Amino acid sequence: MLETENTILVVVDIQEKLTRAMYEKEKLVENAVKIIKGARILGLPILHTEQNPAGLGPTIPELAELLTDTKPISKLSFSCCGEEAFTAALEDIGREQVLLGGIESHVCVYQTAADLTDMGLEVHVLSDVVSSRSLENKILGLRQCEAFGAFTTGAEMALFELLGIAEGSAFKKIIELVK
Repeated sequence: MLETENTILVVVDIQEKLTRAMYEKEKLVENAVKIIKGARILGLPILHTEQNPAGLGPTIPELAELLTDTKPISKLSFSCCGEEAFTAALEDIGREQVLLGGIESHVCVYQTAADLTDMGLEVHVLSDVVSSRSLENKILGLRQCEAFGAFTTGAEMALFELLGIAEGSAFKKIIELVK
């Protein structure tokens, strides 16, 4: 089970040029906003990356405005773990459970999930916060993540799992968020 004091949210490469080409991009963005806002409510640390931002543009505005207190980690490797700044930040934060979302499911998300599980971390891939240019590649990426030992979950499922109890101010804020 996910635990708030042990979980980090990692958002991979939801950038302008990439997002436009994604399968069901509106749902992807809606759920990415939901999980980022929920992570903020629950006090989770957040890391986010940008793949070759000079070529693919910055993080989309809908997410960038929610991430103003974190600087995106620029990368050229497909796996986030191929970027030293990412692995150093992850180590500094010191969480053992990773909520993972982003694009593309069958490339950067899958390779990151594989590397994170190899590092001994418990990875939960947010199936409704990942996408690829085609449904087939999205599904293939999710299957490969599971084959490497990652769990699949959804934004709402993860938020309620992290809450654990139906009371308090965080619960009330999460309920409003998912309505």
